Amino acid sequence: MKIKLFLLILVFVTARIVSAAMDQVYDERADARKDIRAAVASASGSSKPRKNIALVFGANWCFDCRMLEAQMHIGDLAQLIEKSYVVVKIDVGRMDKNIDVASKYDVPIKNGIPAVAILDARGKLLFAQDQGQFADARNMSYESIKAFFEEWKPKI
Repeated sequence: MKIKLFLLILVFVTARIVSAAMDQVYDERADARKDIRAAVASASGSSKPRKNIALVFGANWCFDCRMLEAQMHIGDLAQLIEKSYVVVKIDVGRMDKNIDVASKYDVPIKNGIPAVAILDARGKLLFAQDQGQFADARNMSYESIKAFFEEWKPKI
């Protein structure tokens, strides 16, 4: 009986993990420029405190992009992002889409994805990952990812 229950739980957990992995993290049909304009409008709106904007460049096929996305929805980091950022996920396809957008924000995606640029509430570039800092997100600690977002949250 215990083995059957264990196997049933194992099947359920495995199905849940596979289901989450199949989700489309990046909208492949999204208009990145329009999404960024909407994020600036939202971040600089009348709500206080203002939020910074995190542009997350990645692709649905990218395992490290999925790992970063998963980390961004856990515990204190999820709360920090909700409180301090408007997140815009920008699909780069097979490194052949939205390259001009990445370039505009000084993000050389050839160095790896996911890659993040941080803008202030008015859309001014504050920081761009230019060395593929998150390209190995699967091996990054939760704390190091959280520290990045803590460093670039709005200064109040």
